[in-house]
Amino acid sequence: MKKVSLKKAGLLTMGAVLCLLIASIAEALSGISSVATNVVGNLSGVAKLITAGAYVAGLGFGVGAVVKFKAHKDNAQQVPIGQPIALLFVAAALIFIPSVYQTSGGTLFGSSGATAGISGVTGFGAKKPSGQ
Repeated sequence: MKKVSLKKAGLLTMGAVLCLLIASIAEALSGISSVATNVVGNLSGVAKLITAGAYVAGLGFGVGAVVKFKAHKDNAQQVPIGQPIALLFVAAALIFIPSVYQTSGGTLFGSSGATAGISGVTGFGAKKPSGQ
């Protein structure tokens, strides 16, 4: 019988471990791709939830700003004018979050980026589609 040197045995073992590692990485990558596909599919629901929450919170802060403006008018010593102005800026920021998402999505991912939003609303001066 031939004796295999310790160096050759180590190289053979490392080669076998390397082949096993490559095979397991290939299997893991196929699993990762399906996980990534599921995550991307679920993120659209999360984006819609954030958008709807931003609209509702923006409207709430807007109503709060109006109430604080009224409180300031009634008693200027008790409610400083900065408080309703801050609430108004927060309301505006929350209402414009979806357009910021759309702009940043277009910047990062090109024109293929899509965002959640209100559908069926026609802007000022825009014509309605002929199908409606």
